[in-house]
Amino acid sequence: MFIEQPYIFLRIFYPHALWRKSKKEKVVYLTFDDGPIPEVTPWVLDVLKEKGVKATFFCVGKNVFKHPEVFERVKAEGHQVGNHTYNHIPGFFKNNDMYVENVQRADSYIHSNLLRPPHGHITRGQYHRLRKMGYRVVMWDLITRDYNAKLSPERILNNVKHYVRNGSIIVFHDSLKAEKNMRYAMPRAIDWLKEQGYEFRTL
Repeated sequence: MFIEQPYIFLRIFYPHALWRKSKKEKVVYLTFDDGPIPEVTPWVLDVLKEKGVKATFFCVGKNVFKHPEVFERVKAEGHQVGNHTYNHIPGFFKNNDMYVENVQRADSYIHSNLLRPPHGHITRGQYHRLRKMGYRVVMWDLITRDYNAKLSPERILNNVKHYVRNGSIIVFHDSLKAEKNMRYAMPRAIDWLKEQGYEFRTL
């Protein structure tokens, strides 16, 4: 549970970050990290379109630079976009100036004030500097762990079923690493969530 649904003390450590939205509404927020890439993201978009769901894509700046046509499709189809740094760098291993510069480089292509730190790694110094610059740091309430090749696709789907709740911000990945698990679990998770009466919104 520590991984799939972060404990309260982690949320307190970054009090102004967005971990979960309203507990009063039966709404979930589907998000995708690490894209856009032509091998996976268009398939995700096709599924979302078929199921009538809008999502938020936290994009790696380098991928946006390399695949602008895929990025433009994400926006054209009504999905929200956010910043996932330019090189998918973990903040814990970078000095503040380098990390902020990397986020700004990504923003020159993405143009969003939403920021999800890769792996959730961001130091207090980086966090406060970026907040002062107008960024909203978005974490998660439920991470599916689709990136973990040691877990079965069925386990990924069960993670959603077990941990979802009102206001959950759910993380999948439109990446090659997560592709096998995500292709199985994501459409089935959407169907199951709809059956439970959940509505989907963007952040």
